[in-house]
Amino acid sequence: MGADSGRFRGTESRISQWLRRRPKSSGAGTDGSARVALLLAVADAGMPIAPAAHPIGYRCSCERIGCPTPARHPVSFAWQTQSTTDRAQIERWATGQPQANFITATGMIHDVLDVPLTAGRSALERLLDAGIDVGPVAESGEDRMLFFTATRGTPEDEDEWWPCELDCHPETMDAHPGLRWHCRGSYVLLPPARLPGELDVHWVRGPEHELPDPLTLLETLTEACARYAGSAEQSELDHDAIAWPLSR
Repeated sequence: MGADSGRFRGTESRISQWLRRRPKSSGAGTDGSARVALLLAVADAGMPIAPAAHPIGYRCSCERIGCPTPARHPVSFAWQTQSTTDRAQIERWATGQPQANFITATGMIHDVLDVPLTAGRSALERLLDAGIDVGPVAESGEDRMLFFTATRGTPEDEDEWWPCELDCHPETMDAHPGLRWHCRGSYVLLPPARLPGELDVHWVRGPEHELPDPLTLLETLTEACARYAGSAEQSELDHDAIAWPLSR
């Protein structure tokens, strides 16, 4: 127990150092040891990982013509069963595929609340000012923010499940504009990751932070998304464009 605790503290220290000195274009190929340390920290937190595609210029490494989510999707259709927290396997993937991004499968240990970046930054400031425990948070590209939370588990009433395409159905658009809840059967791209156009996915708050109950964040996130959707510059918000497809 002592050895594991010491190992995690050492990893957390490396993570903190890496976050402080993160280069402008952080990605899978900039610092191999820091990349592996970040991935292993996610695994140590119990969040399963699987390899994902990566950018080749503005194209996707999957070489699919017109790939709808370039560099954002798993490389295997069996990503749900492939996802693992096994440190040795993750190190093999990371060292054997130095350009690869990684996804984390949600709905087992953790969920992710995925919101527009502007709304997410506003909500994060409000949550921290209110003294609410916020878990890991990442910025994805130039338009999304990811709030990592504990999973809701499997409720007795299946109607309690919110679909990952939360904002893609007319009956939910007004109540939850721009919000996507990644839970059972979904995934998100995991930092550090590279995206086409020299964009990236990076931690704002690292995986060393404890996963909170999603309901402690939901009201603030929903309000921030509603303000974002109602703002003048977002009056033409495209609900179909802001949620990622689950498969390719």
